[in-house]
Amino acid sequence: MNFLRDAWERLSLYLPVLLMALLALGSYWLVRNAPTLAAPAPQRQLSSEPDYFMRDFSVKNFDAAGQLRSEIQGVQMWHYPDTDTLEIDKARIRSISEQGLETVSTANRALSNADGSEVQLLGNAVVVREAQKDRSGRLLPRLELRSEFLHAYSNVERVRSDKPVVLIRDGDRFTADGMDYDNLDRVMQLGGRVRGTLGGTPAR
Repeated sequence: MNFLRDAWERLSLYLPVLLMALLALGSYWLVRNAPTLAAPAPQRQLSSEPDYFMRDFSVKNFDAAGQLRSEIQGVQMWHYPDTDTLEIDKARIRSISEQGLETVSTANRALSNADGSEVQLLGNAVVVREAQKDRSGRLLPRLELRSEFLHAYSNVERVRSDKPVVLIRDGDRFTADGMDYDNLDRVMQLGGRVRGTLGGTPAR
């Protein structure tokens, strides 16, 4: 159990924070760059059908110094006026932190509310940060998170999944039936059957 606890502590230092930043930043800039709609008449009932869409799009965000911070791509995006949500088909979100660390998130579909405070990745959701050095020269191992569903809440810095999850850090691999990570309290809860392998050795 000590091996398992130590491994989760190492994982929680990087992956959940990167995931939260990636999803929140990507959704925020996509919403900000989407077309602005005219306000509907008070008596008009909002339709459940999309009122606009974008095809084969790419939205990039740069900081004040001209450095790329995020890029959101998709095959198609729809806006639903009745719920004020965005749906992205074949979503790919690339984020670069202030420390120069690059993280890529992909999913069959992504759903975001209007202000980007809630983002859902659905179907083959994968978040990857390749092994790389930070600006201090410290080598950070490769991190990967896989699930069929990930739900991120940027305002409260929380990531949840009620589906099986796989976490891979360098040679360590862990699986669970669900996950709830609270970045504010630095607490990760893994639900159901939790199994791990540390450098090829099963952890119990």
